[in-house]
Amino acid sequence: MGFDVPGEAYDRFMGRYSRPLAGMLADWLEVSEGQRALDVGCGPGALTGHLVERLGAAQVAAVDPSPTFVEACRSRFPGVDVREGTAEALPYDDGSFDVAGSCLVVHFMQDPVGGLAEMARVTRAGGRVGATVWDLHGRREPMAPLWGALEEIDPDHPGERRLPGGAEGQLVAILEGAGVRDVEGAEMAVTVTHPTFEEWWEPYLHGVGPVGESVAALGPVRREQLRATCRERLGDGPFDLTAVAFAARGRA
Repeated sequence: MGFDVPGEAYDRFMGRYSRPLAGMLADWLEVSEGQRALDVGCGPGALTGHLVERLGAAQVAAVDPSPTFVEACRSRFPGVDVREGTAEALPYDDGSFDVAGSCLVVHFMQDPVGGLAEMARVTRAGGRVGATVWDLHGRREPMAPLWGALEEIDPDHPGERRLPGGAEGQLVAILEGAGVRDVEGAEMAVTVTHPTFEEWWEPYLHGVGPVGESVAALGPVRREQLRATCRERLGDGPFDLTAVAFAARGRA
C-alpha cells in the first residue's frame, strides 16, 4: 500500500509529523532506562529513534514488512535488532519486551486486533502496549488539506476515513479486543510549520501511502487541478498545519 519506497521519501512525506508524534508516544508509554522495547511497523525509524535515545540501541528491536524501510532503519540505527515481518506474526518469543509501541501503523494492519494481540504476547505481563492513529474520520490528519481538495475533483474517492482505528474510540476498542488490560485513550496534537507551499506539496508526488498513490493515479491535468486547489486554500506559505492522532495504551 504505497510503502515500498525509499526511507527518505517517507521521511519527506510523513516524518516531519511522525517523529514528534513518536516522541509523545514514547513518553506516554513511560519508556525508561533499563527497559527493552519493540517498535512495530517501524518504517524508517521515527519511534525507533526515540527508543534508542532513551534505552540505547542494544535494548531496542524493530520490525516492518517493507524491505526498504527495514534497510533504512538498520542503516540509521546500527545495533538495533531490525527484522522484516508483520505485526500479525511477530518473530519474537513471549514476554521478550517491557514495552511495545506502534506509531501510525494499526490502520494498515491486515488484522489490527491480531496485530495488537501479538504485541501483547511479546510484552511481559504488566508491560506497556500502545499505538497511535491519525484522526482520519474527523479529517484532522496531516493529509487533510489534500484529501479535501481531492474530494472536489473526485467526490467518490474513498480516502482513508474508514480505515480501522481512525475514529474516536476505535483504537481503544482494538486494544481491548486484543486482550490488552487497563486500556485508556488520549489525543496527541502535532503542529508543523511549512515554509513554502512547494515544500508541503512535493512529498505527495512520490507515491507514498494511499494519498500518494491517489495523486499518482491522477492524470497530469487533474493533478495540476489538485495542486492549484490546494495552493488556493493554503497560500504560498509559510503556514502551520496541526494534525491530531488518537492514542491508546494498556498493560499486557
